[in-house]
Amino acid sequence: MEQRESGLAVLMEIARDLTASLAADDRYARLLDAVTRMIPCDAVCLLRLEGDDLVPVAGRGLAPEALVRRFNRREHPRLDIILSSAEPVLFPHDSRLPDPFDHLLSMDHEATLSVHACLGCRLTEGAHVVGALTADALQPQALDGVDLHTLSMLGALAGAAMRTTSLIEALKRTAERRGEVARELYLSAGRASGGQILGGSAVVRRLLDEIRTVAVSHLPVLITGETGVGKELVARQIHDLSTRHEETMIHVNCAALPESVAESELFGHVKGAFTGAVRDRAGKFEIAHGGTLFLDEVGELPLSLQPKLLRAIQQGDVQRVGSDRPIRADVRLIAATNRDLSAAMETGRFRADLYHRLAVYPIHVPPLRDRREDIPMLAAHFLDASRQRLGLGPVRLAENARQRLIAAEWPGNVRELENVISRGVLRAARGETGRGRTILVGVEHLDLGDTPPPAGADSPSGENTQADISQLALADRVDAFRRRAILDAVGRHGGNWAAAARELGLHRSNLHQLASRLGLRLRQK
Repeated sequence: MEQRESGLAVLMEIARDLTASLAADDRYARLLDAVTRMIPCDAVCLLRLEGDDLVPVAGRGLAPEALVRRFNRREHPRLDIILSSAEPVLFPHDSRLPDPFDHLLSMDHEATLSVHACLGCRLTEGAHVVGALTADALQPQALDGVDLHTLSMLGALAGAAMRTTSLIEALKRTAERRGEVARELYLSAGRASGGQILGGSAVVRRLLDEIRTVAVSHLPVLITGETGVGKELVARQIHDLSTRHEETMIHVNCAALPESVAESELFGHVKGAFTGAVRDRAGKFEIAHGGTLFLDEVGELPLSLQPKLLRAIQQGDVQRVGSDRPIRADVRLIAATNRDLSAAMETGRFRADLYHRLAVYPIHVPPLRDRREDIPMLAAHFLDASRQRLGLGPVRLAENARQRLIAAEWPGNVRELENVISRGVLRAARGETGRGRTILVGVEHLDLGDTPPPAGADSPSGENTQADISQLALADRVDAFRRRAILDAVGRHGGNWAAAARELGLHRSNLHQLASRLGLRLRQK
């Protein structure tokens, strides 16, 4: 009786929260607090139903990777049973049905144990099923005393809370769609990309704080960082959080602009301005009017075009090629580069006045090696994306593979990690044709190279003695392996670093940065 009264008190709190003005995160946090007070569990998860997939929106006691997965009800019989049952379901502790959160609880010392007690209830809003609430425990009898009648009422209230939150979020996202079909298609493509900045490390939290700070302003932003760190994601998030989010963000890859057509691409042209100009054409500045213009790889912009870009920024208007009539272009500029623009200014390859116009608010995106604690979450996200693309069942990462991923240097950053994971899942799933057994991705499936030799005092040729190997840590061995690989590649190409970079699959500037960090000083050709 005491438990039932306590349950009713908790239900009253949830009911009061339904009428409160709460942000989505706060509403879900209060709901999970209420659930954990009612149910003696080790982990709880609130999931939203999207088609046949259950998507976690909030959880307690779960590993970070559990909250970035999608759980297809057809692949997880327990979840399917919960969604199909009008009443809460308490599974027998000796049930042979796999639990979706096996090995995904956050208790370090019990991370390898399976869930032994599980219950759940579907969340409804009227006659519609909108999600599920699950609770898991490691002790087999931990959930036997839960009042399922109270849990049923909890499910109804939690469903209403989820529905209310979803409606509020939908209203915030809804905006009047205006303009051309091309802009509509662009916006749809941008949303479909689904890119997001994942991670909970201190450097990522600082990055997100910087994004939120500058997004609400109209200041130009210069995003710097190595190849593959996600500079375009940062630009997209700045735009999405800005007052211009209802308008388009136009992406221009400056590295792909031939000098002969770069001016026309940016500023447009009139009919007859040059051979092939058979009609008037708007440039990217005009198309982005009212929105954001993202100049990716701005360090590659031809020097001849830089004064014209500076003029457009300073005056707020552009002139089409072949026209002397100015056209107003109200755009918010975001630029990105993996080049050292300070060095480019010293050599005269980039104008200092243009740099200072673009870098009003600089943001540096950290390399993956500076946020290693985020690698398990990122790896889980890419594992799940690969699983869905290949139509596979559950895919897991072996613990030794996880540790190797965390220890790797990642010169190609997040993009390289995604590629390694994608190839690893494909290799591990070789021969699988359906959603059968759980696929385990091990070290042997990840092309991270052989166990690297240790770092130590380099000989004149950059080699280490075999005696060094057993004396040094894994990170030092990785550095030594990279030194040897760089020295060998540069030697094979007669000191040509550009050719060596191509062989190693790196951008030349990234190879120089890596070599400098490793203490290599070679004569360049």
